[in-house]
Amino acid sequence: MCTGVLAKCLGVTLILLSMIAFLANILLFFPGGKEIDTTNHLSEEVWYFGGIVGSGFLMLLPANVFLDLKYNDCCGCCGNESCGKRFAMFSSIIFAGIGFLGAGYSFVISLISVRRGPKCLMDNNKWGYPFHDGDYLNDEALWSKCQEPKNVVSWNLTLFSILLIIAVLQMLLCTIQMVNGLLGTLFGDCCGGYRRV
Repeated sequence: MCTGVLAKCLGVTLILLSMIAFLANILLFFPGGKEIDTTNHLSEEVWYFGGIVGSGFLMLLPANVFLDLKYNDCCGCCGNESCGKRFAMFSSIIFAGIGFLGAGYSFVISLISVRRGPKCLMDNNKWGYPFHDGDYLNDEALWSKCQEPKNVVSWNLTLFSILLIIAVLQMLLCTIQMVNGLLGTLFGDCCGGYRRV
């Protein structure tokens, strides 16, 4: 497969994953699928915007660069067209690194949140984090420690797990593009040119 075509496929996939991550993070503002009275009752990690910033906006920049690589020759380089294409592939390595860091940010935030559990109204009528070191992950009976919002444990666990999986996929795709960009830089495009179809 041509390096430019592969980059385009990766870009489309990253944009789709970014939209899902963005939506998942927005849904986290509605614990249990319901509107809450005060923002102080939201889990702290929701406010770090891992899905909106890390796997969302920071991923859109490299994804858009990858989409254009198939046709980008950077205006050539000293009259040599392949030199410009190689520079474009080299620049994709830098953008893939930015995407990797954004996905890594989302991964860390999601992992911390899954381990910590959601903020909820506990048995003592105080809002807080009733779980310790992910103990609720192996014992569903502990979920009853959260009185309100209803179903907040499964809601947060599902959405942060989705963000976690998306972040891993995005880091993998950005790593693939780093290798693809390096190959495109060193050897050029295997298709013998970036022709529009």
